[in-house]
Amino acid sequence: MSAVKLAIIYYSTYGTNHQMAEIAAEAARAAGAEVRLLKVAETAPKEVVAGQDAWAAHAEKTSDVPTVSHDDMVWADAYLFSAPTRYGSAPSQLRAFIDTLGPLWQQGKLANKAVSAMTSASTPHGGQEATTLGLYTSFMHWGALIVAPGYTHEKIFVTGNPYGYSHKQGDAFDDTAKTVIGHQAKRLVEVAGKLTA
Repeated sequence: MSAVKLAIIYYSTYGTNHQMAEIAAEAARAAGAEVRLLKVAETAPKEVVAGQDAWAAHAEKTSDVPTVSHDDMVWADAYLFSAPTRYGSAPSQLRAFIDTLGPLWQQGKLANKAVSAMTSASTPHGGQEATTLGLYTSFMHWGALIVAPGYTHEKIFVTGNPYGYSHKQGDAFDDTAKTVIGHQAKRLVEVAGKLTA
């Protein structure tokens, strides 16, 4: 049986969702998946990015991370998205990429693939659940199969989000956070493996 092909697709301004994606990638590889860690293209004007030191520093630090393409979407058996919340929704950079996927959707190339999502915000109730659920609405239009973590691990009762891991920006990634992210990624790989068997 071939390895599950997992595309971990993230957008990160200051690094939180990049870290989440890296933790998930490590766990997914440990679960036997072939992983592509991919970022969403930046659409903010260069002068805006350059005008904020932390944003510019993160952009430079991750300049070697490949940008997600339609070919990656076709290649993957499963998708894990990670992006911050912007006013209770996914950031425009991620939405812009999703908006380009119409041709793949029309051809059914996004259907029947396992998908899950993670997010972050600067406050504990800054729109994380709305962001994740909003992404899931788009994925349902694709015909993708949502693999939410639910309360399938004891640590999720601590972090408290059955829709997908959410992180308070600025907080350290402690053992609980890493465990829950890893569990979500492994669960996604396990379900995708059953779908592709």
